[in-house]
Amino acid sequence: MGTGNEKEQQWEERVVAPLLARFPERREQFETSSGIPVERLATPDEMDAAYAEKLGFPGQYPFTRGVQPTMYRGRFWTMRQYAGFGTAVESNKRYKFLLEQGQTGLSVAFDLPTQIGYDSDDPMAQGEVGKVGVSIPSLEDMAILLDGIPLHKVSISMTINAPAAILLAMVIAIGKRQGVPLNQLRGTIQNDILKEYIARGTYIFPPRPSMRLITDVFEFCGREVPRWNTISVSGYHIREAGSTAVQEIAFTLADGVTYVQAAIDAGLDVDAFARQISFFFNAHNNFLEEIAKFRAARRLWANIMRYWFNAQDPRSWRLRFHTQTAGSTLTAQQPENNVTRVALQALAAVLGGTQSLHTNGRDEALSLPTEAAAQIALRTQQIIAYESGVADTVDPLTGSYYLEKLTDELEARATAYIDRIMEMGGMLAAIESGYVQQEIQEAAYRFQRQLERQEQIVVGVNRFAQEEELGIEMMKLDPEVEASQRRRLAALRARRDNEKVAELRGRLAAAAETDENLMPLFIACVESDMTLGEICHTLRQVWGEYRPSYEL
Repeated sequence: MGTGNEKEQQWEERVVAPLLARFPERREQFETSSGIPVERLATPDEMDAAYAEKLGFPGQYPFTRGVQPTMYRGRFWTMRQYAGFGTAVESNKRYKFLLEQGQTGLSVAFDLPTQIGYDSDDPMAQGEVGKVGVSIPSLEDMAILLDGIPLHKVSISMTINAPAAILLAMVIAIGKRQGVPLNQLRGTIQNDILKEYIARGTYIFPPRPSMRLITDVFEFCGREVPRWNTISVSGYHIREAGSTAVQEIAFTLADGVTYVQAAIDAGLDVDAFARQISFFFNAHNNFLEEIAKFRAARRLWANIMRYWFNAQDPRSWRLRFHTQTAGSTLTAQQPENNVTRVALQALAAVLGGTQSLHTNGRDEALSLPTEAAAQIALRTQQIIAYESGVADTVDPLTGSYYLEKLTDELEARATAYIDRIMEMGGMLAAIESGYVQQEIQEAAYRFQRQLERQEQIVVGVNRFAQEEELGIEMMKLDPEVEASQRRRLAALRARRDNEKVAELRGRLAAAAETDENLMPLFIACVESDMTLGEICHTLRQVWGEYRPSYEL
């Protein structure tokens, strides 16, 4: 009998070659979205001698196969639909609707003024209040947003970064009102400022004080709120900005390395905070590459934490992550096609071992999702969970020759990126030089050129397009939101103890000049009805605002 290589060669010569002479393949070279060549056939020869060691078992180092021993056989991922718009009253109704439909966790979208630390009545907020998320300038708004939602039972995730510590202080204050012990609060704040400088732009302060806010949250929650995920290091927005899957892994984990090092430099023990670090990834279109991406990221992070940072607790080695389907892949043309895109992306996230998942609405290329679109998106997750069978065994694609080789290749290419960033002096230096931003822009440009040349196909856009009338219902926001928020803030400022607010602003400004942990003071400020904008303006006066110094 011949060897595997000999048999493969015979197959290529006797079976494949004659067929190709008559029917050539669709293209000369197939590759993933990261430019990794896709061979015609993967074989056992792809497996190297360290295969079993690199794979391990679920719930054990290096966590390639998942962070829990039984994964979804124990319980499903958290079904967490991202939602928020208009006022806290409107968003609270949407949250209760989604919980009634079977959602198992909340994910809060904030409007742009909230994301960059402005109150609804600030001139900078004009025209943006409640548009891309809910307006939360005060503790009163947060109380309405979370009304009727038991914080000891429902996990709260908040996509908020520059003022994340302040919004967390509001949730803690509401938890205290509900009588929930701090050690029972469950949830996540994104709190990832580095990717704002890279890809998203909702920063406020320069990097150094911004990093101080993050380590303050690490230290406070490690001591007081142990079940809270203190950061969700986000590759999602890096991918939405145009990065490849390789860049998404590399830049996200390099950001994670920076946060861990900053916390250690601030005097924290790595095993005291690392288990509360979580991640946030994109689920994009290249189905198998996305599954391999999640597996490669887990293995790479386990090695970083174990060997770079010498973490001793295996919980510190685990990369736990939330996934959102790719908003940038949704099309305004033939929007019903987006239901299929989202289903495939969600399936990739589940097969890749996600801990929680948001599925986009079919209409999100046109507007915020309607209630009907949000329900279909949630039902997509439920069908995968309850009907598909893919959650019944752990890591069902393990052993696929192609998938394992692709996992190795993604890990190797991401490692090369991380090594280069470390040689540049770390992620802060790479961001300040514009290197990371330039790499993402070049990747986005390459993809756009591939679309224009039809090397990449988007169904309904550059192929299979048709004349159509948009018959889809779109979300409409109440134009009175901004005016009502202005009135509510005016009433709040009239009835609160303004002498107490002034005294707290002075204390906050003084504390910002020191290395005092600001979280207890943030809680005191919001409980005294100091607004988000007032807190952020106080810090702006001490720390200034960030302005990019590089040119792309």
